Amino acid sequence: MPPATPLNYAAAVKSGRHSPLAVGYPSPQQNKRSRTSTPRPGSRRGESSSGREETYKKDIYLVFVRNALQEKTKGNSEGFDKLLSKFSPSSIHSSATESPVELRSWVNGLSHIVTSLERVHAPLVDALVALPWTTMDAAFVKCYIGFIGTLVSAKPEYLKGVLSRTVQGFTHQSGLRALNMNQAESSTEPMTRRIVYDRLHTLLEHLLSIIPTLSSILQPLLIQNFPHKRQEKVAQVTYIKNLLRVSEYCRGLSDKILATVIDRAIQIDVEVQVELEDLEDEGLAETADILSFDPFDAELKDEGDVSDSGGDEDEDEEGDGISDLSSEAESISSEEPSDRKNELAYVIDMVSKLDAILKLVFDHFQSLGTFEADRPPSTPLNYSHPSHPAFSGLRRNQFLTLLTIFDRTILKTFKSRYTQFLVFWYSSLDMEFSDLFQGLLVSKALFEADQPAVMRAAAASYIASYVSRAQFVDRESARRVAGLLCDFLERELEGLAALSESGIDVIDARTFSVFYAVAQAVFLIFCFRWRDFLQEDEHYGGADDMEGFSNNSNKKWMPQLDVIQRVITSPLNPLKICSQNVVRQFAKISQATGFVYCYSILESNRRTDLSIGASPGTPTTAGQSKFNSSPMRLQNPKPTITISLSSGVDADLNTFFPFDPYRLPSSMSYIEGVYREWSSVALEEEEDDEDEPEEDEDGGNDDPSMMVVGSTDDELGRSFGGMSISPARPMIESSMIA
Repeated sequence: MPPATPLNYAAAVKSGRHSPLAVGYPSPQQNKRSRTSTPRPGSRRGESSSGREETYKKDIYLVFVRNALQEKTKGNSEGFDKLLSKFSPSSIHSSATESPVELRSWVNGLSHIVTSLERVHAPLVDALVALPWTTMDAAFVKCYIGFIGTLVSAKPEYLKGVLSRTVQGFTHQSGLRALNMNQAESSTEPMTRRIVYDRLHTLLEHLLSIIPTLSSILQPLLIQNFPHKRQEKVAQVTYIKNLLRVSEYCRGLSDKILATVIDRAIQIDVEVQVELEDLEDEGLAETADILSFDPFDAELKDEGDVSDSGGDEDEDEEGDGISDLSSEAESISSEEPSDRKNELAYVIDMVSKLDAILKLVFDHFQSLGTFEADRPPSTPLNYSHPSHPAFSGLRRNQFLTLLTIFDRTILKTFKSRYTQFLVFWYSSLDMEFSDLFQGLLVSKALFEADQPAVMRAAAASYIASYVSRAQFVDRESARRVAGLLCDFLERELEGLAALSESGIDVIDARTFSVFYAVAQAVFLIFCFRWRDFLQEDEHYGGADDMEGFSNNSNKKWMPQLDVIQRVITSPLNPLKICSQNVVRQFAKISQATGFVYCYSILESNRRTDLSIGASPGTPTTAGQSKFNSSPMRLQNPKPTITISLSSGVDADLNTFFPFDPYRLPSSMSYIEGVYREWSSVALEEEEDDEDEPEEDEDGGNDDPSMMVVGSTDDELGRSFGGMSISPARPMIESSMIA
């Protein structure tokens, strides 16, 4: 039988008398060699016969593919259908039918004629895009990535489909579906998720290099495939880890990707309204051990068979938030948390997810400073460390992005407990970052009068908690912030005096909600940083010198603090409105240091509460203290003014301490080294001062809305050292944790 030419060989294939399935795949060098034994001018002599055979077979595949496409455009589908069947799932799943080498030959043939692909050939393109290529051998992967790049360059209409499939591959379920269709990897190296995801990122990087406008199409797809917040932790970790990696090589999307991840963290964070110390005995600590295993290292063969529910295949309808743009939203239980049989298990699961997400973001930030390998993650950078200019600029741009996200999202979310620590930690990396963050908060709280009062109060709470807790905020910064806060309080008192002189005798306390928030900020900062507020010539000798220190009435404090005496004796009476935990601790420390004496006012406030509580017809409801609905009259040396105490003011001030201690087990290592615990600054326990008012047996702070964990004098220190500085525990604790 004479040797077959490409044309009669293709005819033989078409008739079924001869099959090219065993044909190998030539190297790029072999493609340039002669098809005959006689070398052409400029060709290499002594070329092996196997090389000529490979080139010959490659041409045979190419001729078959070209003829099949041409016949399809003429209405003859026989050859096209045979070609299409080579890429069907059933054919690929059966190793006896198609091998990766043969598939590579078909793909290579198609890559040479992509310009011939028309709309009528769309089923073939769809089959090629749907190939489980990420789990095939390395040679096929290289060939496939080259083909896809050529395809989308010549036919841009297929780009969105390719990107959609690629982004879906970043989800946790994608690896399991690929496993169900996959042939065994020929390499001895086990097939892991990391290999699969690495190949997807290689493809995406390749596409980005040849299509500069790719990010505009990619960004909505990344959001669309984001797992729903109720999906399991491994799904969240897998997808977010892939997203953050995309942000490393697609700088045009890095800001939007970070914002998307933080939005997801916020959504989960607001559902974690429980003291984590109470969850430690319920299995929370075990989640840290679970998180130590990277799902990217899992071998696909060990993950079991998973049926393809099609959740990732169907595009979800567009919505406003990423919670509604989930790749598998239809597979999520429609049950609300309140309907679950084990609500505590749900809370632990959400805490574990949040911990995992924040750990990923911290790791991502830390990776920007890998050149400082000797620095532990919980230690701030040495501000004098000479860093590479390119890295310094990248790090600064990342912080400015994070600051924008904080201003737009985190600051407006009043129930978040942990997400804001991303800014806390990042600002520890450079003194400039800390100054910028403090400047933003001070500006929002004190100088942007057009901002809603609730936003200004939130900013005041943030600056108070930040200056109090951040070890890297130095003495000068603390004094500067405290001075600005005190200047604001003085201006507010002057405004109050002007109102009184104009004849206004009743003022709603809500008018001064920002004043109360700023006053509480000063009280809190003083409790933590009072040593920094002494003048340079003053000396505090420690606990052994405390008695003589407190008895010295001539101590010199920074002059801006002089206004605090007027603040606490003003008709606004912030000692009554502000968080009682903060007020109690401030009264204790200010007396011990000889700063101001507050207990006479506290006693007066307590008696006022008792008299109001004893009055008939005074309504009292959960979440509202007994004095909230009644006005309080205080006498000034000048005209008398009445402050109507609103029920909402004190509630807001009692519930927001944004940088309370960080308790997430896996990610807390980033915070430990830069965070100031209360125990490091608290005064040594002493006997209660005899002038401190005692709690009345039938009144005082028995109202549950005013009770805080650790609100007794013996436990004030503990309340400042834990999340319990916040008010009454959520109902889940009392109802489920016995």
